[in-house]
Amino acid sequence: MRLLEILAKAAAVLAGVLLTAITMMTVASVVGRNTTGWTLVGDFELAGSAAGAAIALFLPWCQWERGHIIVDFFTTRASDATRERLDRFGALVLAAVLALMTWRSAIGGLKAWESQTGSMMLGLPEWIVYVGIVPGLGLAAVIALAQAVRGFGPAAEVQP
Repeated sequence: MRLLEILAKAAAVLAGVLLTAITMMTVASVVGRNTTGWTLVGDFELAGSAAGAAIALFLPWCQWERGHIIVDFFTTRASDATRERLDRFGALVLAAVLALMTWRSAIGGLKAWESQTGSMMLGLPEWIVYVGIVPGLGLAAVIALAQAVRGFGPAAEVQP
């Protein structure tokens, strides 16, 4: 579990760096456009692609920290054991959904590679966007599966 935590933190840091770079690029483009008339062509394409990758890279840390929204209205009076079972089942369902998204995104990336499609303004190959999305989705799926199997409490931190 320690390795998954380290990978989730690294993915979140990479996502933060990516968002910082997007922000700096956008500021430079907007300031340039409004002061000197210079602009970065395709800045919105780069921002959109990088934001998608950043979102996927934040998912593993969010799952690790159990940061997803949980509606516990019906389970507030349930026992701790019942809530633990429901949380583990939810993690299992999320792992399945994330695994499906990983698989389909990987297939989409391969199809984009085969067709050599690109973005409209820059001609940025679409498969590059998938390369940024697939690892985050896959790592989040693995973390959710580990949480479904091992649980969330201190016992989940014990190394085998």
